[in-house]
Amino acid sequence: MLAAPPRRQITRRLLQEPATIAGLILLLIFVVLALAAPWLSPFDPLYQNISAGLTPPSRAYPLGTDKLGRDLLSRMLYGARISLRVGLLVVISAGGFGALVGLVAGYLRGWADEALMRVTDIFFAFPGLILAMAIAGALGPSLQNALIAVAVVSWPVYARLIRSQVLALREQEFVQAARAIGAGGGRILFGHLLPNTIAPLLVQASFDMGATILAVAGLSFIGFGAQPPTPEWGVMISEGRNYITTQWWLTAVPAAAILLLVAAFNLVGDGLRDVLDPRLRR
Repeated sequence: MLAAPPRRQITRRLLQEPATIAGLILLLIFVVLALAAPWLSPFDPLYQNISAGLTPPSRAYPLGTDKLGRDLLSRMLYGARISLRVGLLVVISAGGFGALVGLVAGYLRGWADEALMRVTDIFFAFPGLILAMAIAGALGPSLQNALIAVAVVSWPVYARLIRSQVLALREQEFVQAARAIGAGGGRILFGHLLPNTIAPLLVQASFDMGATILAVAGLSFIGFGAQPPTPEWGVMISEGRNYITTQWWLTAVPAAAILLLVAAFNLVGDGLRDVLDPRLRR
């Protein structure tokens, strides 16, 4: 196997970049808030108090309330749980399937590579968001179907990435040595090639977490994703857009949360890329 940077060295290099540290801190805050949402939320996110509808930020309601009197802080905290879970599920499913396709295509080459890559090209031929909207619309508007739609349009990136890595690795000496001692294709794929593609896979996954959260929020905003009264950030922005000039907090708060969470993943992804990509090491 190819030598990988020691774990301590990776951690030290990550912590040397102020931007990466800022991303990690932001990400940690969101994770803690999401995990602690049941204890930090002052109200049930679905509880309606019509008499307190459209209340501006106050001591009783730190982030104000929406038109139905639902506490915005509580909905934001539970929305963080939804957004992080959405990103994780899509990245795991799309990354796992795409990595498998890329491994098989790059290792077998020939007709298998051609067939798999032509299928991949078909998905690349369509704009990702448009294709996700079409899939979500065909399946029906729901958060689960939005996850499926985004995962379907996300896996080809991983397939191409891992295939290119495998094509470069399959002729390396450690793979030749594995073949020489009688290792089977499965052992070479998952015991030798896959571990050496983890670094670019992690970098791509970190960027895709933010992109996935943004895509699902966008689908929810236009009605193809999560449906009211789900406390999802895209739904909250959609519900508050009619009040944007008077009750600004209804859209500004969830929009700021999406911005910060996506920025956190992008900053962490930049740091991982700089550390794990040998061509970018100083």
